[in-house]
Amino acid sequence: MRHRCVADLMTPHAVVVQRGTTFKEIARLLDEYEITAVPVVDEDEQVVGVVSEADLLRRQIAKLGSTTAEAIMTSPAVVARPGWSVVEAAKLMEQKKVKRLPVIDDAGRLIGVISRSDLVRLFLRRDRAIQEEVLEEVLTRTLGVPPSTVTVDVSNGTVTLTGTLERTSLVPIAVRMCESVDGVVEVIDRLTAERDDIPLTRQKTSE
Repeated sequence: MRHRCVADLMTPHAVVVQRGTTFKEIARLLDEYEITAVPVVDEDEQVVGVVSEADLLRRQIAKLGSTTAEAIMTSPAVVARPGWSVVEAAKLMEQKKVKRLPVIDDAGRLIGVISRSDLVRLFLRRDRAIQEEVLEEVLTRTLGVPPSTVTVDVSNGTVTLTGTLERTSLVPIAVRMCESVDGVVEVIDRLTAERDDIPLTRQKTSE
């Protein structure tokens, strides 16, 4: 079961500015491309900072007039790596209170930008695709559950599991694995089990 990472969701051809780009030009780019921030790169395409709408507003409120990206930008930039999971990127955005992250390679060069809206797109995944992954990857291939024993219904990202598993201990495992499938919003558990193996497991643990 492969989870989508930052590289899968990022915008590869990002709008960028140079250190010498003016205040007005940055404002024009943010408006033209309907973005909230823009990376600042040097001649080697390495990210040296980020200029956001908030940076422009602070500069304007301070009455410092027109200036360049180098003077306005927040540096060092908060960045992401292409192999990061969606959760890692989302946590960093929340922690740093930013809406967009430049994505850099091992040399620090810009290779894309990922935004909150890119992460939200994950939850627009088609119900049919989610259903197929739950059935084929989670239940059949990973847990070895015969497809005929569990019914998987998906509506607007909500997965409902109905049926009977072999052991009680498999129920929470199946639910957790379904919750981790990209695009799943919620899992409704209506599973039962043929055999209750949880008391036996606890007894062995205590011994």
